[in-house]
Amino acid sequence: MARRYDHSREELLQMAIQAARSLVIEEGTKALTVRKVATEMGYAVGTIYNLFKNVDDLIIHLNATTLDALHNNLTTIVFSGNVESDIKKLANSYIDFTFQNLNLWNALFEHSLPKGEILPDWYNKKIELLLNIVEAALAPLKTSISEEEIKKAARVLWSSLHGICSLATADKLKIMTKDPAIELSNSLVTNYIAGLQQFK
Repeated sequence: MARRYDHSREELLQMAIQAARSLVIEEGTKALTVRKVATEMGYAVGTIYNLFKNVDDLIIHLNATTLDALHNNLTTIVFSGNVESDIKKLANSYIDFTFQNLNLWNALFEHSLPKGEILPDWYNKKIELLLNIVEAALAPLKTSISEEEIKKAARVLWSSLHGICSLATADKLKIMTKDPAIELSNSLVTNYIAGLQQFK
């Protein structure tokens, strides 16, 4: 077993997150334990508790890397200025990311903090950065609707898309429709953006 001084604290953090990531990809969030992460790293369990307050803290850090990966994915999209087209590009990319990283995506929403605990500010900022991308795609509508309405629209679209993805990844979408998630997403975007554009 490796000794604690074989790696720096930052290296150990990255090793632990990578070990947790591998376990979640292979077995899902429910299989993630501190002991398994320690074993994967080749370190003692105590090392993990020196890095993270508890398993919840570890999962938060793991989920943060998933948010970063999604952010990197979405920021590759070049906006045309056509709101409907640009939002569809974002939504389709989000759906693709979801299915390509299913267990990691599930970990974002399956994990709940114990009662009374809240997510750290640095984590919430990562969520805001993602929503900022949607807001940027909606920006051409600022001539007709307010900044506050743009922010609300970004969150409505994101939440609605999450609902579609949740049903699709749980194989529950077929209960309601034969249409794939991307078609439903495109319909959502077309109709929602059309409604927003009525303010023009």
